[in-house]
Amino acid sequence: MKPTQRLRALLAGDEILVSPGVYDGYSVRLVEKMGFKTACTTGAGLANARMGFEDVGIMGLTDNLDACRMIAGCVSIPVMADADTGYGNPATVWHTTRRFEDAGVAGINIEDQVSPKRCGHMAGKDVIDMREMAKKIEAACNARRDDDFVILARTDAIAVEGLEGALRRARLYEKAGADLIFADAIKGEEQIKALVDAVDIPVSVNMGFGLRSRPTTPLIPIKRLAELGVRRVTLPRMLPAAALKAMETVLALLKETIPTGDVVDRPDLLASIDDIWGLMGFEEFKALEAEFNDIESVDTTVAG
Repeated sequence: MKPTQRLRALLAGDEILVSPGVYDGYSVRLVEKMGFKTACTTGAGLANARMGFEDVGIMGLTDNLDACRMIAGCVSIPVMADADTGYGNPATVWHTTRRFEDAGVAGINIEDQVSPKRCGHMAGKDVIDMREMAKKIEAACNARRDDDFVILARTDAIAVEGLEGALRRARLYEKAGADLIFADAIKGEEQIKALVDAVDIPVSVNMGFGLRSRPTTPLIPIKRLAELGVRRVTLPRMLPAAALKAMETVLALLKETIPTGDVVDRPDLLASIDDIWGLMGFEEFKALEAEFNDIESVDTTVAG
């Protein structure tokens, strides 16, 4: 089954789909190893990790595609990609969709922010005319060669137009062909239920683990989200935030030992080299070496 088909099947299943946000080979392989059935790229995480800048529209299409191609290509689980605003007008979105489909992801998010966009949890966002966004969704649906390729429409309108504005947009984006709806910075259970009731396609909700100091959406148990009718929950900031905290911890420990001359071994804080090799598939590579690097097994009688 193709990744797009697997993602469609998961969205149509009985259980809520939990999709951690990933930003590199380590994170996506770990998500797969831990038994999660899908992953999504985090646009903010990619911009932060690859470029060292905040998610304010600086990362371009090529940077995003290169990262997504490598991320999707090293695991068997379906990966959805954050395509930001689609990198232009509806005609540009047509080409953007083709490029992401070629990169091997199972679907994309397209948002209705103006360009340059901002991280969804930042102040100062603005949104484009909802008719233009509807045409972007239409263009994306028309561009895909694989009908199972998932198009998620994200609206940031709650921060600008309030809940009713976001619901109007969600209904229009559904009419334009969106497969999933996501309202960013949604403000709790009542608004989530209103969104679920407003559309006839699956609703995705973002839980902002890693943003505890500035929560725009309160943290809600995944079981409760399922009871509200949510079909998919993403956790885009959890893994980048966890990695940053772990790196800060070990760097602080290293800094403490420099003046003392102590050697501190903390296997409780670090993955072993065997853990890393196992995660990266080194045993599989050694099996390939054993199969194909034995030149003595080559029959040269026909080379005469």
